[in-house]
Amino acid sequence: MFYFVIYSTLAIVLSIFFKKSFFLPNHTGDDHQLFSNQNNIPLVGGIYLIIPIIFMNYQNLYYSILIVFIFLLGLFSDLKILSSAKKRFIFQIIIVLLSVFFLDLEILSSKLIFFDNFLKNHVFNIFFTSFCLLILINGSNFIDGLNGLLLFNMALIITILLKLNLVNEFFINKDLLFYFIIFILILLILNLFNLLMLGDAGAYTLSFFVGFLIIKCHNFNPNISPYFFITLLWYPCFENLFSIIRKIKSKFSPLTPDNNHLHHLIFTNLKHKIHKNKLVTNNISSFFISFANLFIILVGSINPYNSVYQLKIIIFSILIYSLLYLILKKKI
Repeated sequence: MFYFVIYSTLAIVLSIFFKKSFFLPNHTGDDHQLFSNQNNIPLVGGIYLIIPIIFMNYQNLYYSILIVFIFLLGLFSDLKILSSAKKRFIFQIIIVLLSVFFLDLEILSSKLIFFDNFLKNHVFNIFFTSFCLLILINGSNFIDGLNGLLLFNMALIITILLKLNLVNEFFINKDLLFYFIIFILILLILNLFNLLMLGDAGAYTLSFFVGFLIIKCHNFNPNISPYFFITLLWYPCFENLFSIIRKIKSKFSPLTPDNNHLHHLIFTNLKHKIHKNKLVTNNISSFFISFANLFIILVGSINPYNSVYQLKIIIFSILIYSLLYLILKKKI
């Protein structure tokens, strides 16, 4: 508890100092970064997150090294040392493949017999699990376009996993995970007041950790429907998949960032209606999406064992997302 208070206080003080000193500012001129109210918000969220994330499983050397790798990849992106989206994606693939292999991450079941036969093949399982992690990491980076959106969703997911007692002490200390949730909420408040942003380093590191946590919970709780874990992650993952399909259909590279994601459309429509500054509109948009996803995940957590129940929730969520997207897109 003492170390948690000290570390949290340090994060708050440093965030204020970094903002005043223009340390690692967010603005790079990219269109997809223009939804904040200011252009000197420090991209330091990942710097704060990496230490507690490593500490929760520091006994595993491979885990610590791979967390550092994914953090550095995001940091180099934030610093514009690695500005090529294609090169970043290649490095993501390499790091994720190594993670799946060395951390023994695997998706054990889909509850579909024909697909489970493929999952029994070790090589196929490695590539499929890696694909799922890559979708999560990049989808999480997409939704980080609004203040607090990624932080709230990740805190919510971890909270549900703890509440349902799905986290095994074998791979993560539950007490440390509880304090980590509180720390995420502290960062969320700082994010809402534009005192920090996660940046690519923070989005990559946090989503990688949550993906690791989800897969381990899936492995240690085979009685839980795998579709429940999809329900937990449906929003960032579908955001990414929807974006890929949309860009390919429009003959754009899926790796090219744009402002046509659902959260961007919600922000733009609200900005036209309420005529508030970017920070207020940003936070309202984030609250709207977070509340909707909170409802979906809470409903899903009522019956995490029933795959049919979970599939209904996932399909309903996707339909609402698609319908809302089409409506808002026509209004712009």
